[in-house]
Amino acid sequence: MNWYSASIDVPTSGKGLYEITERVQNRLSDWRVEEGMCFVFLPHTSASLLISENWDPSARADIEKFLEGLVQKKAPWYTHTLEGSDDATSHIRAMLTETSLSIPVDSGRLCMGPWQGIYVFEHRARTHTRKVLLRVMGVR
Repeated sequence: MNWYSASIDVPTSGKGLYEITERVQNRLSDWRVEEGMCFVFLPHTSASLLISENWDPSARADIEKFLEGLVQKKAPWYTHTLEGSDDATSHIRAMLTETSLSIPVDSGRLCMGPWQGIYVFEHRARTHTRKVLLRVMGVR
């Protein structure tokens, strides 16, 4: 069993879903991991990770619109606005989603369905570069 470690930078241009599936899979291929577990972690409080459909773009649009409706842009009770008007909302949206994923690896591939993709979900309106940590326990 070997332990592999890397990070990838994901530039974002505002709110939305940014697919990183291929970048994660490419790292597994570089390491020649045949079997194991892939751990993906996002060390940020205003963005998150998720696995969702990656074939039809309308699925992503629906998820984005749903979360926008669930966590309203402005509420009279928001007090956390140190970094702007989207400060409280971005933290709430991140809390409702995930910041880590665990994905099995078999035959050198992430064990995901044919329509699944891994996404960084940016909750800020401004551009950012999000760091995604990859840790893999695997065998060659």
